[in-house]
Amino acid sequence: MTGVVIREAGLTDLDAIMRLEAATFPSDAWSRDMMAAEVASPHTLYLAALSDGELVGYAGLSAPASSTQADVQTIAVDTTHRRLGIGTVLLRRLLDAARQRGAHEVLLEVRADNPAAQRLYELHGFAAIAVRPRYYQPDDVDAVVMRCEVMA
Repeated sequence: MTGVVIREAGLTDLDAIMRLEAATFPSDAWSRDMMAAEVASPHTLYLAALSDGELVGYAGLSAPASSTQADVQTIAVDTTHRRLGIGTVLLRRLLDAARQRGAHEVLLEVRADNPAAQRLYELHGFAAIAVRPRYYQPDDVDAVVMRCEVMA
């Protein structure tokens, strides 16, 4: 992960985030309006991973200050930068932020047809707790709901 900088994302990153969102999740990408609302919300933290000033990854966490539960909203890394540890660093930073905001557990949904992402989450303490049938549309792919306990 040499040369990659992780920082908080803002609305000035929205164009780059949306390009990566569309490339990573072609059939079920979030809309620009949805992503803008997420990035701007006081209840979320979005991180940007930059290599040579170019956004190569991002991740989001929903963790309202008064809640003991947080949700990983998304993690995406450009295909040319995968398997370099960027996803791991983004996930660790989200878990740290959840802990700092008082969360006791972190939940997420991951596509059942994405075993690489499921392994990443398992390596960081997540366990499958449920399946949401046909959650990802229009692909009719199940979502595996995963949970991780975090200690404040």
